[in-house]
This record gives sequence, structure tokens and C-alpha cells, in this order.
Amino acid sequence: MKKVLFLIHDLGHGGAEKVLINLVNNMDPTRFDISVTALFGGGVNEQFLAPHIHYRAVWAKEIRGNSHLMKLLTPAQLHRLCVKEHYDIEVSYLEGPSARVISGCEDEDTKLVSWIHVEQHTYKKLASSFRGQQEARQCYERFDQTVCVSQYVRDDFCSILNYQNPCSVLYNTVESDKILQQSRTAVQGMDEPGVIRLIAVGTLKPSKGYDRLLRIIKRLAEQKYPVCLYILGQGELEQKLKQYVSDNGLQQNVVLLGYHTNPYKYVAQCDLFVCASMSEGFSTAATEALIVGTPVCTVEVSGMKEMLGENNEYGIVTENDEEALYQGIKRLLDDPALLAHYRERAAERGKMFSTENTVRAVEEMFEQLVES
Repeated sequence: MKKVLFLIHDLGHGGAEKVLINLVNNMDPTRFDISVTALFGGGVNEQFLAPHIHYRAVWAKEIRGNSHLMKLLTPAQLHRLCVKEHYDIEVSYLEGPSARVISGCEDEDTKLVSWIHVEQHTYKKLASSFRGQQEARQCYERFDQTVCVSQYVRDDFCSILNYQNPCSVLYNTVESDKILQQSRTAVQGMDEPGVIRLIAVGTLKPSKGYDRLLRIIKRLAEQKYPVCLYILGQGELEQKLKQYVSDNGLQQNVVLLGYHTNPYKYVAQCDLFVCASMSEGFSTAATEALIVGTPVCTVEVSGMKEMLGENNEYGIVTENDEEALYQGIKRLLDDPALLAHYRERAAERGKMFSTENTVRAVEEMFEQLVES
């Protein structure tokens, strides 16, 4: 049996944290002895780890200014502090701090894997968790295998570093059967006739583009479209978004639902899933929308054309700007037949992301890595 460690910053309510839970819970426990270590404890997703997964947090809760404090130590010193056992494979499951820690492993018998979830765009951003660009390059070059969640992310990462080490694309794991089962749960108050229900899912932070999405809803409401946007998530922008809704009289058009452990029942009840993000890795929320058969309209960010097709075969992908997204949503609202078409295509595409297929791909990668 192979011992595998996944190291992540925390198990909070983000997409990467959620898909890590999905992955480790569904890997074969007769072949892999899996540990998950979070740098900082207290995340809401800790509760969903399967009983056979070994879990620990290095620090009980997040430390203010931790990224600066961690730079005071070398990667090797951090590794000795955070990793207490020998593993056959050690995985940094997010770019940045966890990659710096895992790169400090000094055991020559351990294979190192770096998992990249979002595009970096610039060398400065890629190196922000390191002491500098030179250290970032040295750390990432220590990995035996790099995994990216989409081809877009892979191309971005490899071009910035001119990366020559093995680098592959593996799609995120979602628990498709569980998603479908939980999506059938009844939801109260979302059945008002004549209302077109839109939904957005994700942490309430600037990169998710909620400000421009609210401006789009305001325009649609002013044009008398009977729209209601439901937002699932929590985060730093919650009060700012609520204030915008109040200031612009959108109480009937926007509902902030907060964080829910079963978002699928809400997504399944809506007519359209919308993504307004400035950047993504490979959107777990959009994948889940397809699985429950909810049409997707999104700006172009990493992974969306891989998910929805180069020519909008399975959903609408617009340019990544506010006006383009507004026009894409409006097009669907003006054409109920097109919206119905994309509902059928969403359910068809959702079958691509079965739990079995994505988990098997990771297990095979690990097996080949240890044997190499």
C-alpha cells in the first residue's frame, strides 16, 4: 500500500478544498493510505473527510500575516515543521505556500507532486508566496510531477516558467451520484411562477466578479425582465454586496443565500447558472451545474471552453467582460427554446465528469509515478 500525503493551506469553503475532499474520499483505501494535512485548521470542509483519512492541522487556526512569517523559514525547515512521517508521495494541493513546503522534502525516496488550480498570468503572481522568482523556480523544479486542472492552467503555468518537468492535466473530482441525489431535495420559496431564476456559486471575493454580475441584474431589472439572482457563498464582500442590493432597490431581484453544504438543490431549481469570475481554475460550481442539468452562461476563464465546447456546444461562453456577459444572459432570456436546448446539453455534458473516471485517472498517475 502506498502512503500519500496531501498538503493544503486549509479546508475552508473554496472549490479546491471541496474537490480535494471528493478525491481522497473516493480513492481506493486498499491501495492508498491517505493523509491530509492542512497548514491551518478550522475549515468547514474538515467535517466531510471520510473516517479512514488521516487528518491533522499544523496550526489550529489561520495566523495573521502567515505568508510573510513562513518566508522567514526555508522550504526544508518548513517541511520538517509540517510533515512528520515518511510518505511514498507528497502532494501540494494548491499553488503557493503548500508548494513551498512540499518542495522542501529531503527524502530522495519520496515522489513530489504539485497541483495547480488557477492561472497565474505573471511571474510576479506565481512567485508571491516565495522569497522571489528564483526560489519559486527552484521549488517548482523539485517536483517529479505537476498536475493542472485544465489545459488553460497548464499552458499558463508552463509558459511563465518555461517549465520542462512532467506536467499533465487531470480534471477535478466531483461526487456525481451524490450531487444528483442531493439535488432532488425540495427547496422552499423558489417556485414563484413567471420568475427566471439565475444562480451564482462561490466565495464572495473580488475575483468572482459579483460586482459586475449585480450591475447586470440591475440592467435586466430596469428592462422589466422578471429575474432573480441567487448567490450561494460567503466571504469578505458580503456586506458590500448587500449594501449594493439595498441602495439599488434590488431586494426582489437578488437573494444572498450564504454558505450551504447542499448547494445542488438550489442550482437544480434555477433556470441558469452564471459565472462572472475574473479568473478560475476549472470551475467546480460550473461542473456541478452541468451534472444537475442547469444551463451555464459564463465569461471565458480557464477551463470553460474545455467544459462547454469551443463553439458553445454545451453552454454559452462569452468574452471576459461585463457587456459580453450581459448580452449572453440576455440572449438566453430572450430565447426560451435556446435555454431549453442548453438544459438538455448540460445534462449530457455532465456525464463526462463522473467520479469514477476522474479518480481512476489520479490513481493511475500515482501508480506510474511510484514505479518510475
